[in-house]
Amino acid sequence: MSHLTREQMEEFREPLLTAKAYIEESLQQSAGERPVETSGPTIGRLSRMDAMQMQAMAQMGRRQLETRLQRIDVALEALDAGTYGVCRECKEMIGMKRLEAMPESLFCMPCQESFE
Repeated sequence: MSHLTREQMEEFREPLLTAKAYIEESLQQSAGERPVETSGPTIGRLSRMDAMQMQAMAQMGRRQLETRLQRIDVALEALDAGTYGVCRECKEMIGMKRLEAMPESLFCMPCQESFE
């Protein structure tokens, strides 16, 4: 069971839902991006390399958004189950300051640091 009251947990729902909507919109907008054409004389070699690098960076950003969206979904499920704020690893309480900074946090600071 969480150390947060039901009211405290519900205060985190709105920021999570807002972040989820923003990420879903961002992912939807980036879904139509076309891959860089790697053959043909339409662009020079350096321009093609720049375009490929930008595309790789965009794909990495997309993966980060998808990962954050997954964490948000898990946090919302924990809110519904009444277990929000409990570390998924050690089962200790996640600090309030951490939750306020990153409401989708699934791990307490010591566990998060041990993963990194």
